[in-house]
Amino acid sequence: MSAARNWTTPGPLSVKVDKKTCWTGECLAGMRCEWCGYTVHAMCADKVPTDCTFGLLEPIMLPPTAVSIPRTEVPMEAIIGVQSRRKDTLSPRSISEEFTSGDYKARDNEEPPRDRARDRDEKDEEVVKVFDGNNSLRRRMFRLVTVSRAASVSEFLTAAMRAFHVPQENSKTYLTDAYSAEETELTDPLPVGKLTRRDGKRPAVFLRYREKDNDEGCIRVYPSRLGGAVVMDQTVLPVTSTTCVTDIIVHALNKFGIPENKPDDYRLVEVILDKGVSERVMENIERPWELLKAVGRDSIRQMEMTRFYLQLAKDPHGPSIALFVGSLPPNLSQRQYENILADILGKAGYKYSSIGPIYYEYGSMVLTYEDSDLAVRAFYTLRESCYDDKNLLVMLLPNIQPQMIPEGVQPLLVFVNVKSGGCQGLELITSFRKLLNPYQVFDLDNGGPLPGLYVFRHVKKYKILVCGGDGTIGWVLQCLDNVGQDSECQHPACAIVPLGTGNDLARVLRWGPGYNGGEDPINLLKDVIDAEDIRLDRWTVVFHQDEKVEDKQTQTNSTAGSTSEDNTQIFVMNNYFGIGIEAELCLDFHNAREENPNKFNSRLHNKGVYVKMGLRKMVSRKLCKDLHKEIRLEVDGRTVELPPVEGVIILNILSWGSGANPWGPEKDDQFNKPNHWDGHLEVVGVTGIVHLGQIQSGLRSAIRIAQGGHIRIKLNSELPVQVDGEPWNQAPGEVVVLKSALKATMLKKSKIKRRNTEPSLHASNGDKEPTDP
Repeated sequence: MSAARNWTTPGPLSVKVDKKTCWTGECLAGMRCEWCGYTVHAMCADKVPTDCTFGLLEPIMLPPTAVSIPRTEVPMEAIIGVQSRRKDTLSPRSISEEFTSGDYKARDNEEPPRDRARDRDEKDEEVVKVFDGNNSLRRRMFRLVTVSRAASVSEFLTAAMRAFHVPQENSKTYLTDAYSAEETELTDPLPVGKLTRRDGKRPAVFLRYREKDNDEGCIRVYPSRLGGAVVMDQTVLPVTSTTCVTDIIVHALNKFGIPENKPDDYRLVEVILDKGVSERVMENIERPWELLKAVGRDSIRQMEMTRFYLQLAKDPHGPSIALFVGSLPPNLSQRQYENILADILGKAGYKYSSIGPIYYEYGSMVLTYEDSDLAVRAFYTLRESCYDDKNLLVMLLPNIQPQMIPEGVQPLLVFVNVKSGGCQGLELITSFRKLLNPYQVFDLDNGGPLPGLYVFRHVKKYKILVCGGDGTIGWVLQCLDNVGQDSECQHPACAIVPLGTGNDLARVLRWGPGYNGGEDPINLLKDVIDAEDIRLDRWTVVFHQDEKVEDKQTQTNSTAGSTSEDNTQIFVMNNYFGIGIEAELCLDFHNAREENPNKFNSRLHNKGVYVKMGLRKMVSRKLCKDLHKEIRLEVDGRTVELPPVEGVIILNILSWGSGANPWGPEKDDQFNKPNHWDGHLEVVGVTGIVHLGQIQSGLRSAIRIAQGGHIRIKLNSELPVQVDGEPWNQAPGEVVVLKSALKATMLKKSKIKRRNTEPSLHASNGDKEPTDP
């Protein structure tokens, strides 16, 4: 698996090539591969293979050749949900600055410090601005080079080319005085001292490409999803000023070993890597070498960043284009959804070819079109439409070709909750889209996990990274439950970057109490690669309300569970389930956050609010006093006598309330050592607010009550309850907790301590901790 390197400039470097020190003094002119992070001095770049194998991230990288994008004029930002509103015009597909890493701009006011300028004068040096062609001058983008006043033309030219990382031969480029009345080539043996000064500014030169008497050269042609018959990553073809696109297609087919294929079935695409990616289908009569020389007139660097791709004229994505549509009312019938879409699309004649799958509980679905132009028009029509005063969410989905994913590679599907952890979610999604293929990183604020899971539905084996709190993890697992049967990989292993407040599941799986922004995102991805699979028990919690109780609306999250006609609610529990004082405190916090969500933007503030609410509970009415008299507990068919408690907590994992362990340390008693894969739950009790505070402080443990795999609780009065942090007041009735048929595979962080954090081409091997049963 490989891709052509995309070099950028990271700054000062100290690297080795082929394990041998290069001893270059070029400390500020380095290059960094955007795919694998490998760094190298500009003058050493020719010693590095031109093809990138993605380095340490190869095991989780979605290869660019495996992603097929519908050939439309929809910008890439709209395809993966970055762009929030429609542009005024349909622009060519490009990548936003979110996916690029800087440029080579310098400003006129960037003067060197006075002491450094004095040193240069003493050393008889000159600082010169270098413009890379006409575009550089128009954009006021240049590089500063320091050259000796005694430098020859060749030395001056080499310094200018190195500043822009241009690997052209010196004979094909030349310099001109940017401020002279007539732009002529510098030919003086000592040109630096003869440069024109303007208004006291430092001198400037143009770096030019020598077009005259340069009627032949070479271009690189890359295969773009031509199938398994082509094993070459690229080919170099000689061209002249008269070579047309048709000639290049014929020569490329011969080079790629498929000369029997018809040239008319292929096309040549010009791809320019300049602050993103733009592509253009070339006409058969165009002459690429003349085009390249014209590009070089404006920018030699852009000339070097221009590539040519041979691809099938027929869209390899196929005739089907998928649109994800969300923000519709949940739990309607298919006919109702079709009527809503007909009102929006039918009038304009943008009827889809098929609908489905429909995610009823989320009010979202996938529409399929056979015509790309029709799909684009429908895309923008839906984006500008509302239903029930809500703007529709629409995404044009990419298509993954699983056969293009190499053996042994498990692409990482990344979900980021940008609303978690202050601004950390936004920082992470930007970093991950630079380190990985942008099409494998999804913002949960755009349709939730469903678009990403749909895109990956045909990938036989992949991993998931969830960046968010415990609620976000439960959300992703619930969506996996809904789409698993329609996917090739029904139980992908999930890793966590904890961004929430509690992060109890993340703590148990060693992902830490919360991401603080201090760790390099590439190290987070390395930890995912090294992590081990582990099973997580999941439990079904069934609430059945007594028949004599009036029908009441319970305060529940609409995505947390389902309700049947006999007023039975069903939830899936991953972490814990609480009744009584702990759930009441959780409900008060939940209500306060719902009223003022903007105030709950940091972990420290959230924990402070919890403490204040707990103090108030100590002096206020005790709703849960004598809880042991209001409930009856049965574990594995046996009635269990409850001690005097104000709260009961049923644990699946040994972390609760932001890292506390209510079960406590191991001791010699009648209970077995618990874990989260043994098919048993732990039941503990708390005597009040003070006891809760002592548990969270680590001063005391809760009261151990029982262990079992089937729990039944009778509620004699209305009591506060919570399932995985989702609280409400539950009417009298019965609660049953039993092992769920739903499965979850999680990734547990390895204990390996990594010394070298510098990205490199080669991954290091280490011993892993034994896998848990």
